[in-house]
Amino acid sequence: MEKFYPEFSARFAQFLEHIRGRRIAIVGHARPDGDCIGSQVALARVLGTLGHEVLCVNPDLVPRRLQFLVPGMRFARTDEMLADRTDYTAIFVDCADHARAGERLKGRFPVVTGNIDHHLSSAGFAEWNFVDVHSAATAEVLAGMFFDNGLTVDAQTAQGLYTGILTDTGQFRFTSTTRRTFLLAAELMARGAKPTEAGFELYERETTGKLQLLERFLASLRMECGGRVCVGTLPNGIFEATGSTAEDTEGLVDYARCIDGVDVGVLIEERPDGAMKASLRAKNPAFRLDRVAAQFGGGGHACAAGLNYKGGAAGFREKLVAAIAAQIAAVDTPEEKK
Repeated sequence: MEKFYPEFSARFAQFLEHIRGRRIAIVGHARPDGDCIGSQVALARVLGTLGHEVLCVNPDLVPRRLQFLVPGMRFARTDEMLADRTDYTAIFVDCADHARAGERLKGRFPVVTGNIDHHLSSAGFAEWNFVDVHSAATAEVLAGMFFDNGLTVDAQTAQGLYTGILTDTGQFRFTSTTRRTFLLAAELMARGAKPTEAGFELYERETTGKLQLLERFLASLRMECGGRVCVGTLPNGIFEATGSTAEDTEGLVDYARCIDGVDVGVLIEERPDGAMKASLRAKNPAFRLDRVAAQFGGGGHACAAGLNYKGGAAGFREKLVAAIAAQIAAVDTPEEKK
């Protein structure tokens, strides 16, 4: 049978042998999404079947809409992990760089044994790196390596992996979706993944606070670059004003991107500490939003990137729009035409 990840799977088997018998901490990123939590759950369950004691670690709580993935799983936050002096072997998932889980967890795990990821900007910061930038999700990479090595994938593991793939492909709409993505999703369904449950939990349980947040975000939308860029802003204090949470920002930027004629959608979020967070989404990977985000200390994918900017609110919006405009201009006027 043809392997899903022939370049990784034999080495992944060697990696499992390398960590045999160790206590494992599976570390995810701040404000975890479906791919992060789904990948953590799946890897933790597979390692559990191999006899490992496993703990999942995140800077933030598991989001409400992803709670259906975690019954029976052990999750710890940063403060708990810093207080726990147990010797853990660290495996980072869905983290493009060592600091994606926060500087404090980076300090807690200065040496990272394993890194499983799919971000274009991934730095390959571990001893063992399994990074495929052509995969739609970290969960896709894990699913392929699990199946290639004949590892046990039960129904809860399959649901975590399916959810990771579903969310990071935008419900199988994004350009990163491939034939392999669908083949793996089908195999996960055969192992017990339930698309109906995932769809309900993720997309049919909105709060009134989320809808009020959406209303405010839509009202803030402004066109830039002759209508090719749409920017929406969430001011500091918006969560308290609408009865929403940071979790409720998930998916908002897609409303900016989906407008006809818009190439890039942007969500800017003002933080209480003066920092600025931005999510960038493009319809075409040619716009390489990972390069735009990198100018502000961020990263991500060609069509989906993010950043946290600590330089303050003054002038940030203008700088970000200018960087996006320059990237669009570079695509419109490639080197050979200059």
